Amino acid sequence: MKLVLASNNPGKLAELQAMFAPLGVELIPQGSLGIPESPEPFHTFIENALAKARHAAGQSGLPAVADDAGLCVDAFGGLPGVQTAFYATQFGFPKGDDNNVRALLEQMQGIDNRRAALVSTLVALRSPDDPEPLVAVGRVVGEIAREPMGSNGFGFDPVMFIPEFGKTFAQLPVEIKNANSHRGRAAKAMVALMRERWL
Repeated sequence: MKLVLASNNPGKLAELQAMFAPLGVELIPQGSLGIPESPEPFHTFIENALAKARHAAGQSGLPAVADDAGLCVDAFGGLPGVQTAFYATQFGFPKGDDNNVRALLEQMQGIDNRRAALVSTLVALRSPDDPEPLVAVGRVVGEIAREPMGSNGFGFDPVMFIPEFGKTFAQLPVEIKNANSHRGRAAKAMVALMRERWL
């Protein structure tokens, strides 16, 4: 089965391809089909993921899967949330993972409550008008480290310290990170849903 991934993020594509492999699903990034990015005007992960999946399914004529993910910091009332990818731009930095990490560490100077969650919401649709989208959520709670550590992963992985491992996500081997990450947990749940309902 071919499934359009409503993202052009190479990190997401690599992670999700590995996780969907047991289903025999081929993930095709929307950019390779000439599909532009979808607007993401909403304030929740579920609404944005649904909008992205509908857009990709409508433009491609294929089933689609979309992920909306972000960092929810307790001390900031759950923000940056859906604005995670653009976090650095609020503070005058260009968009990018390294700048997001830098901006976050600057904003958290002097803050002792460092609890945060990485959240991934995956939505899969058979068509743009699918009345029963498959929805899977993965969530990992950790703490924001005081400095980046590790070189595996992307996004906030170098500062997302996971107490059960005693390391940041970026310090973990890729296969352990993928199995335990927010996206890994969401993908595992999505694979089970697809097996049950689509295959």
